[in-house]
This record gives sequence, structure tokens and C-alpha cells, in this order.
Amino acid sequence: METKIKADYIPPLVTSATSGTVVYGPGGTYGPRIQQDLQLVLMHTGSMLVNIDEERHTVQSGNVALLKSGRNEHFFFDEKRETWHRWIAVGVETMDSACLKQLDELPFSIPLSDKMNSLTDIIYSLLNSGGSPDEEIMKSLGRSAILLYIAECERLNANETKHPAVLLAKEMIHKQFSQDLSLENIARAVQKTPEHLIRLFRRDEGMSPIQYLWLYRVKQGLALIRSTGLHIGEIAEQAGFKTSYHFARTIRRHTGKTPSDIRKESYNIVIKPTEVN
Repeated sequence: METKIKADYIPPLVTSATSGTVVYGPGGTYGPRIQQDLQLVLMHTGSMLVNIDEERHTVQSGNVALLKSGRNEHFFFDEKRETWHRWIAVGVETMDSACLKQLDELPFSIPLSDKMNSLTDIIYSLLNSGGSPDEEIMKSLGRSAILLYIAECERLNANETKHPAVLLAKEMIHKQFSQDLSLENIARAVQKTPEHLIRLFRRDEGMSPIQYLWLYRVKQGLALIRSTGLHIGEIAEQAGFKTSYHFARTIRRHTGKTPSDIRKESYNIVIKPTEVN
């Protein structure tokens, strides 16, 4: 999979966003139709085959597909079981050929992530909460859904060349960074020797697993300093450091600043006189 589009790509102006859910019985069909917007289709059970401008695509459960506006589509659902899918439909201004070409460089479908599921939950719940959701909020969520799909394509593309053990080890670190992890723990979990895992990490990440762990802890600690009012000792503990002294020393080594300095900077919002109503 070669994904040339970047995660900071800005989609056309979003004019609307909505979401829905439907279950088709075995052998169900839909269409043909002309797709009116950008649409993400999240497959939860069953499968679908969709002919798009006479090109055939298959989407299995556990994946999400991106449909693009202006295409002629005809859907055929699983012959043997029910197919349940949800969707996010994002209305956009007319896209030029360059924009459509960029979107065409994305994979038609990718594995369905927890993030995409959660974002769909939010959009769907706002639409079905009994009131009329704020239009601007819905547009922002729709735009976020398209950008999330693009970002996840980029992530999958970047991960293609990395060893599965490295990806598993990184996932373990991201989930358990605040715990007392060791190289031996991580290597055992991914069924590699510590020496082999170090070699794989240096090849794919340019550092050892433990260096990656501590960089991730620093990243999480900085986020907590800037976005919470927790005491430095509490942040150190949540970020996986043994003591606040070790945390502060490590933060200073990476940033040249103390945790207190970083926090002060994050609070230092200057309001110009002309901006005061």
C-alpha cells in the first residue's frame, strides 16, 4: 500500500455531517446510486461487495471504507448472514480534480480502529440525543472523521516496513508506560530475546526499546504538565517515573526547562488590548 497523501491534508470545506446505522438481511442489495458526499462505511458484521464505476471492491467486517462523491455505486451484501454497518456522511463543497486525485491515492478500506468507532459513537449520539445538534460541531466532527481516516492510512503505511514484534512492543509500551516495565518484560511479551528486540528496534525506530519507553514517558509527562493542575509528583508517578526528582531532571535534559517553567509558559496567555470586548 503506497499512501502519498499526508495526514495534514486539509479537505474541502465541510458543509454538513451526519451518521446512521443499518442492518441488511442475507443477500440484501442497495443501489445503483450516485454518491453525493464523502462517506465512511464502518463494517461491523457480515460483508459487502460494492461496484464503483464498474470497479469491484469487497469490504469485510472489522474494516472501514471511504466512498467518494460523484461515483456510481451498487451494493451487494453478504449472502449468508446479516450485515450491520454504520456510516458517517460528510458533505463537502465541489472538489476539483486534484483533490479527488489525492483522495484516490488512499486505500479504499483499512482496519476499523477504536478511534474511528468512538468518533462515530459521538456523531451518532449527538444526532439521536433528542435535540438538534450544533451545526458547526457536526461539521467539525465530520471533518475530523475524514482527517482521521487519512492519518490512519499514513500510520498503516509507515508501519508496513516495521517488524511485527516492534509494533507489538510499542503497543505494550503505549498501554503500560506507567508500570514497571523492563526490557525482559517487553521481549518476553513479544516472544523475542532482549538482544533480538534491541536490534529490531534500532533498525525500525533508531533507538532501543527502553529509550523508546522513556521518550514516551517524557511525552506523556509533558502533556500532563501543560494540560492539568496535578502536582509534579503526581505527574511523575502517572508518567512512570520513580521520583519527582528523576522526572524533573529528565524533563530538563530533554527540553532545557524545568517542569515549573513549562507549566508557567502554558498558563502565559497574553490578551492584547484590541482583543478585549
